Amino acid sequence: MTPENRHSEGASGTAGEAPSFLSGHGKAASLGIVLLIAALAAFTLMDACAKLLTERYHPAQMIWARFAINLALVSLVFRGRFLPLFRSRQPHLQFGRGIMQVITITLYFIAIQSMGLAEAAILFDLNPVLITLGAALFLGEHIGPRRIIGIAVAFLGALIILRPGLSAFDPMGLVVVGSALSYTVGNLLTRMVRQDALATSIIWSASVGTVLSSLVLPFVWKEVALWDLPVFLAIGVLGTIGQVLVIRAFSLAEAGALAPIGYFGLVFSGFWGWVFFGHLPDQWTVIGALVIVGAGIYVWYRERKAA
Repeated sequence: MTPENRHSEGASGTAGEAPSFLSGHGKAASLGIVLLIAALAAFTLMDACAKLLTERYHPAQMIWARFAINLALVSLVFRGRFLPLFRSRQPHLQFGRGIMQVITITLYFIAIQSMGLAEAAILFDLNPVLITLGAALFLGEHIGPRRIIGIAVAFLGALIILRPGLSAFDPMGLVVVGSALSYTVGNLLTRMVRQDALATSIIWSASVGTVLSSLVLPFVWKEVALWDLPVFLAIGVLGTIGQVLVIRAFSLAEAGALAPIGYFGLVFSGFWGWVFFGHLPDQWTVIGALVIVGAGIYVWYRERKAA
């Protein structure tokens, strides 16, 4: 959600002024949206690769591969500039970002061991509404009663999917909700560390994730089969690409403006789940998804109209 004063000039400008969608701010926001869509495609394909390996390896081993390969790639790219770029103006926020990213991936990889990609993605896509709420609470962006209603309706959609108290209830759904919460916090922190270079944020993410996952690795390590190596490599490469794109997206556009774009993750996850596992969600999951998506679109619409 964007502060009203950031859009007032575009809404009331004279004929001689450039329309807001042609302004530098508008172009940056548009590019941010495109980059976030590409990031979601990369992340959801990474999730599919991880699910392919969950029957044979502990999730912590895949999480380590995700960050260690990321760190190896950024070390290769930046080489002699690695240490200078590691210096951050806001190290505490960067460290917090890294922790949130580790928590997000850990919870999500645990959940998709037993959940379908589409079901997990639908619950995870509570995060656009959560980001809107978080941006209002912590970034000073305006929130009103209609947006609060939208947030409440999104949680209702999550309850439809989870069906607590019924035989269909899957406790792993709560794990995904926890992943969505940590993802929200991480993205809001990303928005707050724009004083650092993009490379600095990438290096911090890879470094914190590698160090934390390495602490667990000795207790879960299993020798990797030769034919599984490309899949492990894909997890690291796709995670790196997705992280670069999402950091850049949130540095170009405001959190509230990007929030509804998170629902593209539903499309990608459903597609990969069908391609790799032949899995489609049940009717209650579809109904819950429609409620969540509708709530997110409503929040976004109200924000645009208010602006």
